[in-house]
Amino acid sequence: MTKLTPAEIGRLVDAGRGVAPADLVVKNVRMLDVITGALTPTDIAIVGDRIVGTHESYEGTAVIDGAGLVAVPGFIDTHLHVESSLVTPLEFDRCVLPHGVTTAICDPHEIANVLGAEGIRYFQRCAEHTVMDLRVQLSSCVPATRFETAGATLSAADLVSLRGHPSGIGLAEFMNFPGVLFKDAEALAKLAAFSDGPIDGHAPLLAGRDLNGYIAAGIRTEHEATSLNEAREKLAKGMTVLIREGSVSKDLHALIPLISPDTSAFLAFCTDDRNPLDIAEEGHLDFMIREAIRQGAPLHHVYRVASWSAANAFGLTDRGLLAPGRRADIVLLDDLESCSVRHVISAGRLVTPELFAARGSVEPVGLDSMKAAPVEAADFRIPAGAPATRVIGVVPGRIITEDMSLDLPVVGGEKQVDLDKDAVKVCVVARHGANNNIGRGFVHGFGMKRGAIASSVGHDSHNICVVGADEADMAVAVNRLIALKGGFVVAEGGEVTAELALPVAGLMSARRFEEVHDGLIPLRAAAKALGVVLPEPFLQVAFLPLPVIPHLKITDYGMFDVDKFALVEG
Repeated sequence: MTKLTPAEIGRLVDAGRGVAPADLVVKNVRMLDVITGALTPTDIAIVGDRIVGTHESYEGTAVIDGAGLVAVPGFIDTHLHVESSLVTPLEFDRCVLPHGVTTAICDPHEIANVLGAEGIRYFQRCAEHTVMDLRVQLSSCVPATRFETAGATLSAADLVSLRGHPSGIGLAEFMNFPGVLFKDAEALAKLAAFSDGPIDGHAPLLAGRDLNGYIAAGIRTEHEATSLNEAREKLAKGMTVLIREGSVSKDLHALIPLISPDTSAFLAFCTDDRNPLDIAEEGHLDFMIREAIRQGAPLHHVYRVASWSAANAFGLTDRGLLAPGRRADIVLLDDLESCSVRHVISAGRLVTPELFAARGSVEPVGLDSMKAAPVEAADFRIPAGAPATRVIGVVPGRIITEDMSLDLPVVGGEKQVDLDKDAVKVCVVARHGANNNIGRGFVHGFGMKRGAIASSVGHDSHNICVVGADEADMAVAVNRLIALKGGFVVAEGGEVTAELALPVAGLMSARRFEEVHDGLIPLRAAAKALGVVLPEPFLQVAFLPLPVIPHLKITDYGMFDVDKFALVEG
């Protein structure tokens, strides 16, 4: 919240005492106390961006009739990448805020790996105009891995130079946990530079003494827990577990039993990666809330996880409760169990289309970031080697993949796809202009029978990733993607059958989220026409360039043991 003058504080006091009118009053509403679970009939009085009165009757310049509604604190998404919504931060604001998300803590890690500091500054500029409170963490892992060539490098000194913007909280997810454990100099420099504030975690499957060492470095949160046992160990060691439910990574059902009166103060919700199609079909944090309640989690503890606990985890002590002096982020619901949102108040303002229309604009960046050279079908050939071929095994609903071994056919000295074994090709094409490398391999789990799909969203370095049953279609898809300056493409029979342009750093559309939503529908249908069985094939493709960690044996410093990486370096 903004710093106040003595006169402004005096006005808050007068309105709270009822001797002066409030700016806005929600009348006759039932208010949920996320600490005690009490439901209290009350008015809620607001001046500026702050609540000044509850549990009393108030008069105000503007009034919202809250009869029949329930007021809860605004929801806080504690970890996400706006880029994965496929729209710009201003469109993300317009898409998600009506679902009750009044604060979003983002890591611009994806655009930073393409554009570096320019991408983070773009997000900071956008945060100055969003209606929601968009918090921009500083991306800790640019580049994310030594296995790929990213578009930028950010040192500790670079990150320090970006510090101080009002949207900042601290250091974003520290993915390079081997760098922490093996005391890499640059990793330690980044941790030291931000040791006086929140440092977000990212340590999938890390356990035991290695987990202790990672936490000892000052890292306090974790969104990568995918099982109850993993989450419980991390809770026991003092971490706040951010329960995740995105378009690909779906951990909510596995972790719902974690939500209890004993643990809810140390949990929060996050989406990580969620696209407009899923937001329209299911919702955002409102979906997580209603699903957790439906599965039996205690109701007011679920709402506590979505608000007060989330705020505390990141030092946002000005929000998370409906109480005098707190930021006026309020969600008005028709029903608590179904989390059906009727109205949203963000920083004391009723959210309306006119409120979005009154925002300033920010020019997009990275419109010329696609520097990949055109490809040919021959570029995707894989020479025969050992009889057994290492294959990436996709697991629906998870970004953690399996390390498989399959015997694949050989023709003319080259390994071939095997549709009966559901083994098709996956290749990563460099696109940042530093080189023309192509990584080649095979993937199992798509169900693809023909054609190809390509994406310039390729975590975390965001080169082009293409999956295909036909090399010629793979080339068609990649070359069309280059012409679009980024996006998603489906090709079959030498023709493009569906596409969506994402020219903002090759990650986001410059169009409205409704248009992106509508564009994803034919893309999904075109992918299914190829036989693809995955519910979110494009985001699944996007995560394939990540290194495989089948057993998480860290043998030396590096993002992961190079022996576990399934793609063949080109």
